[in-house]
Amino acid sequence: MGWFNRSRSKPAAQGKTKSEDMWVVCPSCEAHVFKEEWHKGLKVCPKCNFHDRLTCHERVKLILDTGTWHELGGSVSTTDPLEFVDGKGRYADKAEAAKEKTGLNESVLTGRGKISGRRIVMAVMDFRFLGGSLGSGTGEKILRAATYALKHKLPYIVVSASGGARMHEGIVSLMQMAKTCAGIARLHKARIPYISILTHPTTGGVSASYAMVGDINISEPGALIGFAGRRVIEETIKQKLPDDFQTAEYLLDHGFIDSIVNRSEMKDYLMNVLRYWRAR
Repeated sequence: MGWFNRSRSKPAAQGKTKSEDMWVVCPSCEAHVFKEEWHKGLKVCPKCNFHDRLTCHERVKLILDTGTWHELGGSVSTTDPLEFVDGKGRYADKAEAAKEKTGLNESVLTGRGKISGRRIVMAVMDFRFLGGSLGSGTGEKILRAATYALKHKLPYIVVSASGGARMHEGIVSLMQMAKTCAGIARLHKARIPYISILTHPTTGGVSASYAMVGDINISEPGALIGFAGRRVIEETIKQKLPDDFQTAEYLLDHGFIDSIVNRSEMKDYLMNVLRYWRAR
């Protein structure tokens, strides 16, 4: 009989919205937040103040004056010096997939713009691109932006979001740590401000290089910031680490960063900091 074979699934009532289209689940406290409220609040949980990741373009829109962004170094892309292959496939294929997914050529977007009318140069990392890893193209773009800031005597701001150096490029990736810091050192020598903004997460070779050498180091609340992972450190030193270890709050208490700034207040904070600097 036909009614024995009737499907158990019920068609969605016309006009009703699927629950996943209405809600966002906070990755930290698992609170359900209306999607509209989530995006209106800049992807910050209203329950626990967790700051979720932003794309590089969302970050540019948040910090810079509307219509002032001009990209620099957009042609710089990934390289595959080792022709790396692992159990999951070719690095070259992974890089191409990341480009298609994000619309970016590398894990960082660099350019110039204005904050409340003041000209600046900015680099913004995007975690969607291979975990925001530091590859040769990433380092090249950060260095070129630093060189542009030096030439035009403009403050340089870098927003970090990274799992660390890109293992697929081996020593070439690790060289970017020194390369980027050299560019920033030239800014320091010329007394041009370099402001580092650390977001969740900032780890590995990025935290061990340009992310922590700012004239001012700022973090968003609750960001994971560190070099090696908790488990690796605990197994090495044979000690239990504090529960808040490698959080922005822990680093602020121990003098590694200068301030923790909520996302909604970041542009005003940067504007006030930049008011203290006058180009020679």
